[in-house]
Amino acid sequence: MYTFAIFLPLLGAMVAGLLVFVGGEDEERRARMDRAAQWSTCGAMSLASIIAMFLFKEVALDGNPYTVELFTWIDSGALEVSWALKLDSLAVVMVLMVTVVSTMIHFYSIGYMHHDPSIPRFMSYLSLFTFFMLMLVTADNLIQLFFGWEGVGLVSYLLIGFWYDRPAANAAAIKAFVVNRVGDFGFMLGIFAVFVLFQSVNLDTIFSAAAGKADATIQVFGGEFHALTVIGLLLFVGAMGKSAQLGLHTWLPDAMEGPTPVSALIHAATMVTAGIFMVARLSPLFEYSETALTVITVVGATTAIFAATIGCVQNDIKRVIAYSTMSQLGYMFFALGVSAYSAGIFHLMTHAFFKALLFLGAGSVIHAMSDEQDMRRMGGIWKMIPVTYALMWIGSLALAGIWPFAGYYSKDTILEAAYAAGSGVGGYAFWMGITAAFLTAFYSWRLIIMTFHGAPRADERVMAHVHESPKVMILPLIVLAAGALFAGYLGFEYFVGSNAAEFWGNSILVLPGHDALENAHSVPLWVKYLPLVVAGAGIALAYVMYMFAPGLPAALASSFSAVHRFLLNKWYFDELYDLLFVRPAFYLGRNLWKTGDGAIIDGVGPDGLAAATLNLARRAAKLQTGYLYHYAFAMLIGVVSVVTWYLFTRAG
Repeated sequence: MYTFAIFLPLLGAMVAGLLVFVGGEDEERRARMDRAAQWSTCGAMSLASIIAMFLFKEVALDGNPYTVELFTWIDSGALEVSWALKLDSLAVVMVLMVTVVSTMIHFYSIGYMHHDPSIPRFMSYLSLFTFFMLMLVTADNLIQLFFGWEGVGLVSYLLIGFWYDRPAANAAAIKAFVVNRVGDFGFMLGIFAVFVLFQSVNLDTIFSAAAGKADATIQVFGGEFHALTVIGLLLFVGAMGKSAQLGLHTWLPDAMEGPTPVSALIHAATMVTAGIFMVARLSPLFEYSETALTVITVVGATTAIFAATIGCVQNDIKRVIAYSTMSQLGYMFFALGVSAYSAGIFHLMTHAFFKALLFLGAGSVIHAMSDEQDMRRMGGIWKMIPVTYALMWIGSLALAGIWPFAGYYSKDTILEAAYAAGSGVGGYAFWMGITAAFLTAFYSWRLIIMTFHGAPRADERVMAHVHESPKVMILPLIVLAAGALFAGYLGFEYFVGSNAAEFWGNSILVLPGHDALENAHSVPLWVKYLPLVVAGAGIALAYVMYMFAPGLPAALASSFSAVHRFLLNKWYFDELYDLLFVRPAFYLGRNLWKTGDGAIIDGVGPDGLAAATLNLARRAAKLQTGYLYHYAFAMLIGVVSVVTWYLFTRAG
């Protein structure tokens, strides 16, 4: 029965997908098909989330993990792969979070997308995306995990480019697809290396043999390296792509070109958390490579501060929240890097609620402001949309890590674990995280103040139509707000507290000596309170700059114009990649096309033969003049030639 929680979204996607083709031109019939697509997908998701709650109770709370083997998928030599669902505590936490958040996004989409002409297609994509994510988190082997991994990548391309008549949406979809392929190449190599080392891709087989391979080596490019380090780094490249870590992050902000429910789904509970889940799931491999864990910690901490600095100067409301997502993913990764896997998953879970709330709240603002997304053209609307305003406050308080909201419990645990790791990279992660916490609070309240407070900056026509969103959009926000309020408090003891070992069971491995999370509970008081203090300071600074002295930001931007441009242009990563990769690739491609294919292959081959044949035909055609004496002369020349040949051959 519990398998229905995984496959119901696929059923909903199939039903909505079929309705795409039966809408027709009749408006009334198309409206019925739209409603059928909405309620079939929402109904399937609702039922899946209810089943997921019972599944969570049985597996995680009652401690009854099990695996459901559906059928043998691949059987070729040493490679035997079953299609199976691995349902342990880590998997069911993800299943519950994904289904609940995705259900809220499905219902929200009924109101947000009600004017769109392609509703069945959109709802089908949403449910299909959810199914692939559920496949990923319940995978029993690396091939099945890769199936879900590539599935969310494919459907993210379809969702980001959903409005395919917009060039920017097409470009963003292609960018997301290509950048993720870079990471996925590393992930595939990692899977190949796992099979070479363990002769299996089954997770339980790999985990049971990992300790025996702790000192194994592998040949790579003619050199001999520590096998689990090579595997860990290759797998982490895949995680960097999916979870938008520094270097493979450039697709994430551009993904805002998709509809707002897509932003919430991709950035909150599903695609970007796939990398976090994968590293936590494969903790029995990563635990045996200090080098891989160090790299994860450094990359995560650097991403957290990098994204936070950019978020402080963005003006598009969705892009601010997108960079916030990237920063929070950095927190999760450096938690994994110091072996505080459960703290990273805890923050993943709480983040899903408050980040989905913020994205959908931003969508409610955009809906109220007649599709305006630039915060510089907002302001003065908090009394007009008070419910959205209150809900955005809840999401922002959770994001900033203010007690007693969910982010306080999970983010502070990560920072305490980084400090308690007692290592150089742990200290680096702690201070980068503290700085990012200050910036997070600052840009969160910058968003609140610029969006809702001050004098209205939109034109009168837009202000005249500002209105609260319909109930079908507000009610999902309220459910997510409840998660942002209580998920941290309710989950603390189970995820990272006294019941954590029993709750997680064997789904996460932490070796002796990697006791950062255990030591996090006994760090000095200043470590516990510092994140809250810097968050309060960030909020205060935002009020000073945007409420009490609104001319100060422009003055600072003018005085430090180079720094402002650097941050506004996202550290020039797009320009750098354009210079290093895009332009050379286009140059090479054009030359291979024009010179290699056009001039050499076609020029010498098909086009050359055709041109030579045509030239000979034209020359032969010139012999046909139509004059009798020309033909007689030609015949005479022929006779002379034959006689001459005969005489010479006879003489010889």
